[in-house]
Amino acid sequence: MPTGRRSRVFTISMPPEMAASAEYLAKLENRSMSELFREAFRSYNERQVARFFDEMGEYAKTRNPHGYTEEDVPRLVKEVRAAMRAEREAAGTVSPTRPPSP
Repeated sequence: MPTGRRSRVFTISMPPEMAASAEYLAKLENRSMSELFREAFRSYNERQVARFFDEMGEYAKTRNPHGYTEEDVPRLVKEVRAAMRAEREAAGTVSPTRPPSP
C-alpha cells in the first residue's frame, strides 16, 4: 500500500548572491538545501514566537498597574462583592437581612 508524501514542496526565489550564500552554507555544513531552509524557518519561527510573548508580556504589565498577584484574587472578589452588596442595599433592591452570597 503506497504511503503519501510526508512533506510539502515549496519553490522559492532569491537573488543570485543570496542563493550562492545558501548553497555555500549548505555545502560547508554538509546539509541539503532543504535541511538548511528547514533550520532557517525553525530559527525564524522561534524568534517570532519569542517576540510575540515579549510583546504580550509588555502589554500585560500595563494591564496590572496595582501589581496584583494570583493570591490577591480571592480577597479582591470578596471586596467587590461586598461593595456591590452594599450598593444594592443602599438602593433598596436587596433586603439587608438576606444572607451574604458565598
